[in-house]
Amino acid sequence: MAKLISKTYGDALFELAVEEGKIDVLLEETEQLQKILAENADFGRLMNHPKIIKEEKIEVAKSVFEGRISEELLGFLTIIISKDRYREIDGILKYFVARVKEHKGIGIATVTTAVPLKSNQCRDVEQKLLDTTQYKSMEISYSVDASLIGGMVIRIGDRVVDSSIRTKLNELQKDLLKVQI
Repeated sequence: MAKLISKTYGDALFELAVEEGKIDVLLEETEQLQKILAENADFGRLMNHPKIIKEEKIEVAKSVFEGRISEELLGFLTIIISKDRYREIDGILKYFVARVKEHKGIGIATVTTAVPLKSNQCRDVEQKLLDTTQYKSMEISYSVDASLIGGMVIRIGDRVVDSSIRTKLNELQKDLLKVQI
């Protein structure tokens, strides 16, 4: 359900950005808003408090953000609050950012390896991803998980390419268990 809400509202904000010709502006504002909301957990608790009425929450949001963010984003925020969807704000904003980056041809990938990669290996991975996808550029975050034993796991959106030794050993184990002697 949360993904559906994030998609619905994220798509609506994306369509607004396209219609208004403010994709870059709203992307930048949204990324800043994400940071602000992450740093101010009290604001989120206030917006999610069940005993505070929607109108008061909207007034608080307007007093905090009016003049600091665009009218479009402020209006969008008030709609989310009025529809009791503030709990999903993080997912909605993440979805919007991912949708804009997809629109601009920027791929977002997570690469997990058993050992840290050297800078030339990171460049090779990035180039291979650019060669095998339709993206013009990539934003890659690297992480290390020693339990992979070797190889790597690459995630781009909902797609996963798992060439880790751990996965290959698990598959081999399943195949061996299927064999009857």
